[in-house]
Amino acid sequence: MKRLAITTGEPAGIGPEISLESAQLFLDANPNVCIHLIGDASFFKRASHPRLVIDHLPIATPVTPGRLDVANAPYVLATLDLALKGSREGAYDAIVTAPVQKSVIKESGIDFSGHTEYFAQACGVPLVVMMLCGAPIFDSDLLPSQIRVALATTHIPIHKVPQAISEDLLVRTIDIIHGDLRSKFGIKNPVIYVAGLNPHAGESGHMGQEEIRMIEPAIAIAKAKGYVVEGPLAGDTIFSPKNLKSCDAILAMYHDQGLAPFKFATFGSGVNVTLGLPIIRTSVDHGTALGIAGKGIADCSSMMAALELALQLAKKHGSSSA
Repeated sequence: MKRLAITTGEPAGIGPEISLESAQLFLDANPNVCIHLIGDASFFKRASHPRLVIDHLPIATPVTPGRLDVANAPYVLATLDLALKGSREGAYDAIVTAPVQKSVIKESGIDFSGHTEYFAQACGVPLVVMMLCGAPIFDSDLLPSQIRVALATTHIPIHKVPQAISEDLLVRTIDIIHGDLRSKFGIKNPVIYVAGLNPHAGESGHMGQEEIRMIEPAIAIAKAKGYVVEGPLAGDTIFSPKNLKSCDAILAMYHDQGLAPFKFATFGSGVNVTLGLPIIRTSVDHGTALGIAGKGIADCSSMMAALELALQLAKKHGSSSA
């Protein structure tokens, strides 16, 4: 029996409702799975499945769908802490996270930039990698069955990206991607394509030096280790159908370079997975959708996909609960 934990996210958003709906649908389709919903039990009064467990944490103040309240920011982080504790102790085989509202957590006075960074700090891991996985929504033989896009930098302003990238960062990032594609995804010899930072991948230094000073040396080091890595490739062509079918993952230099084309191609099926952690963590690829919270119209497709990937990774990892 595999045990998956869902942290149900920002209570004023769609997290609680998509967590409950997807959990019950997923359990119907997967008889050897138990799901724990981590959050206030009042959100899950309709829970009825015998393999659905509510791990109750009380909210600080009553919730109105669509209306954020800084008083509940510590509650949101408490759900993450409980999931981490349970995963480390073997109570959960994988964590699936519903969306949180970074802005309201920051407004509460807590320094928080996202799940990825929070889990890395909590696990004492110096570097993790955010990677998005998803099936294309277009029915075409030109595209692969899965698209994977990893990020060298995550939630930072665009003007800080060039300073954040270094040869050492890229070497370690490629190491993590290569290692987890092998160990967690079962890809024996992963092929990784690396994007450039500047237009035309710098065009031999005429449009920027980052490719020459940092990206090319990092790729050379990866190749010397026996990795199959190509690049730097221009950001405007790296996502061509030919390239997508030829590689197992693309490494983008910054958030929107990678995720804009990814979400265009996969919207609704995308899953965020954190590479480099000692635990398994997947997530939806969308936000809290405050405008539709509580209306019963939220789409749980991404949460279903996140549960499916979490289960696949848990089975490969072999950390089973009997």
